[in-house]
Amino acid sequence: MLRVILIEGTANLLVLAAKLVVGLSTGSLAVLGDALHSLTDVLNNALAWMVMRQANQPPDSKHPYGHRKFETLAVFVLAALLAVVGFELVVQALSREATTIVSSGWGLATMIGVLAVNIGLAAWQRRWARRLDSEILQADASHTFADALTTIVVIVGWQLSAMGYVWLDQLCALGVAGLVFYLAYGLFSKAIPVLVDESAIDSSLLIATAEEISGAGSVRQVRSRWKGSDSAVDMVVSAKAHLTLQEAHAIADDIENLLEERFSLKDVSIHMEPD
Repeated sequence: MLRVILIEGTANLLVLAAKLVVGLSTGSLAVLGDALHSLTDVLNNALAWMVMRQANQPPDSKHPYGHRKFETLAVFVLAALLAVVGFELVVQALSREATTIVSSGWGLATMIGVLAVNIGLAAWQRRWARRLDSEILQADASHTFADALTTIVVIVGWQLSAMGYVWLDQLCALGVAGLVFYLAYGLFSKAIPVLVDESAIDSSLLIATAEEISGAGSVRQVRSRWKGSDSAVDMVVSAKAHLTLQEAHAIADDIENLLEERFSLKDVSIHMEPD
């Protein structure tokens, strides 16, 4: 996974340099805004590389549930960076004075090349995200695809504004900001439920599943939480008081196995109490 992030970061750094050169040479705020957006990609890649080194560590005494939430935290930080970039684009678009915007053949060819790189990179990332079941790679793939859509809008707005419709450059910059805000909202909606320990699975479904096991009594407490893209379940189940410890343990094992199979769980803890 670290190799994937390193390759992606190198590609994003080249894309950032290309957008900066085109934006500064043509005076297009939309292109410069797109370059600022690419800067967040590079920062996210650096952050993701550092975080994934930590997230892949096994559980320890200070982190008994593992380190997968570091991955979710990185997604939250990326969303915050995108929100700041979107706000800055809005301010620049609304406060910028009229300026001359020019077009160039080499600049257009460069931006089309950037578009091709983003589309190919997004498809490559999405394939690796599915293969590695990585939340942060999936977020990066969506982000890169949004970059491609943004670049299309930027190219069209830049060319039209160079023809004399300068206000279209500001309008496209606002459009880029809107896409950035939308992407930030999507990442926030994924990260916040995990960070605040929102229930990962409907409690009623977990209870009904546990009560299917012969010998299991009522479920007195059930909790579920996300651990990155995985989830954990803790449950307190009653059993007849006359059962031996071995028999109660067997019931707990049956409940754990059924929950793991039905909900694709990797961390289930069942506590048995006398009825």
